[in-house]
Amino acid sequence: MTLPAAYTFVKEFDPEPSKTMVMDRHYLLYAAKGVMRLEADGTGWTLPPARAALIHAGREITVTIPQSLVACSVLFDPSKFATPCASLSVFEMSPLARELVLSCRTYGPDSELDDLGLLMFKTLAATAWTLAEMPSKAALPTGQSKVVKHALSITEQHLAEDISFEAIAAAVAVSSRTLARRFADELGMTWRQVLRRLRMNHAMLGLADPERQITEIAFSVGYNSLSAFNAAFRDFSGQTPSQFRASTVTEIT
Repeated sequence: MTLPAAYTFVKEFDPEPSKTMVMDRHYLLYAAKGVMRLEADGTGWTLPPARAALIHAGREITVTIPQSLVACSVLFDPSKFATPCASLSVFEMSPLARELVLSCRTYGPDSELDDLGLLMFKTLAATAWTLAEMPSKAALPTGQSKVVKHALSITEQHLAEDISFEAIAAAVAVSSRTLARRFADELGMTWRQVLRRLRMNHAMLGLADPERQITEIAFSVGYNSLSAFNAAFRDFSGQTPSQFRASTVTEIT
């Protein structure tokens, strides 16, 4: 079977462990509902409906589905569409890009691609390729050395607590000065900056679950005040927690 020049992959997923994949097409990875996690080359991202990833054909990525979601991703034939500006770019979705993806979802791999469909895919590609030139600053570092990876793991396990950098350094058996240097060299960030990103990304995962209370989520990622959590989340994501939740649970019509 000959696949069309572009098509949309739509599927509901239950939680799944990490899976490494390589696509033979340029791939717009998008969750229309829920949240997924993406990792490549020592960096990770949380992908709610407000964010997408554009991946060059042949690029290896690892995807984790921590909770139920609806995938609505688009695959583009590299011989018929321009090469993306980077092998992988995670970016904030515009309202136009989101509507284009949702409008294209009726064109699956088995569908006949008519003139209207091809025009929509070309418009989506032009929009997504442009957005990919402005990558998101919300990347999650994953580290290179065992020491930093271990420090990140311990930090992630204790997000709800007031754990200190000195305690993290002691847990991985290095001095605070050595660990700070490792963070700067491998991640380009301080531990405090990493801690904030981890807290915000875990908050995003929590907010995608409509059964969890926002106050409980705030406490689970280390905030003792809902107002402080709201301010931190808005500063990080550009949305209030309530606005972000609405974007992840909106019904797809």
